[in-house]
Amino acid sequence: MTDSGDDTGGLVPAAGGRGSAPARRPPDLVRPATVDDVPAIRAILAAHDNDGPVTFADVVGPYVRHCIAHAIARVTERDGEVIAYGATIDTAVGRHLADLFVRPDLLGHGIGRVLLDAVFGGATRRTTFASADPRALPIYVRAGMAPLWPNLHLRGRGTALPPLDAGLTVEPAEPAGLAALEREWTGADRRVDHAFWGSLAAADGFVVLDRARPVAIGYGRARQVGPERAVDRLVVRPGGEPVGPAIAGLRRAARGGDVAACIPGPHPVLPVLLRAGFRVVDRDQFMASDPDLVDPARLLPNGGML
Repeated sequence: MTDSGDDTGGLVPAAGGRGSAPARRPPDLVRPATVDDVPAIRAILAAHDNDGPVTFADVVGPYVRHCIAHAIARVTERDGEVIAYGATIDTAVGRHLADLFVRPDLLGHGIGRVLLDAVFGGATRRTTFASADPRALPIYVRAGMAPLWPNLHLRGRGTALPPLDAGLTVEPAEPAGLAALEREWTGADRRVDHAFWGSLAAADGFVVLDRARPVAIGYGRARQVGPERAVDRLVVRPGGEPVGPAIAGLRRAARGGDVAACIPGPHPVLPVLLRAGFRVVDRDQFMASDPDLVDPARLLPNGGML
């Protein structure tokens, strides 16, 4: 995610006639995003290397349309042209900033700050993933969130992962059942998001069992650039041992090939994966208004939706 990174907003004077008061352009319009905005939104995402050619399966398009339909998604419009896009998702533990992108040539003019206020509204429990762009983090701190830990995006061979712990098995599961388990464990009702995760290309919902008792839930899916697969999200039962179920989920998602996943820095599976030859290919910063909103040892988050 990125944005203007400063608080310099307001109207920008245009050239006026000699001796006349400077003309001012109309203020930017912040409005709800619609499906008609998807091409413009994707162009802004691509300008920040968050979208690109679809070589295997489109992931970004369905994600943006899901945010428009089920999140608070807004665009900033200037002279009829979309110049910024933002979205927040209700995760039940708080409101998560999924996206905040300003057209690169307009960074630094307060556009992101105004859009951030629009998508967060009055929510006080806030989370986000701040990109490596140094302009992103300050605006989120000013919005009430503190940097807590890095998320490391890892990629590696599924065949290099350790074997499953004794007693662990993995079974396929439908989104409705996985949503019910998450609701039972955490109180978070994310049925709509589970239905989305289960609808993506080559999606594979699963439950990790320890001697027939559910201990983790998750999804694997295709990646937009393929051919490796990704763990879309994995939740470990509160209080449960996290490493074994995380390995089980990674093995399931990999299907014998390469697999990618977002690993919170404090998660105890991180050193296990690095020893198995997984590489860090990217990183971002988890930020929250309260450090207790998310347990980083029991979540492999979705990169946009937490």
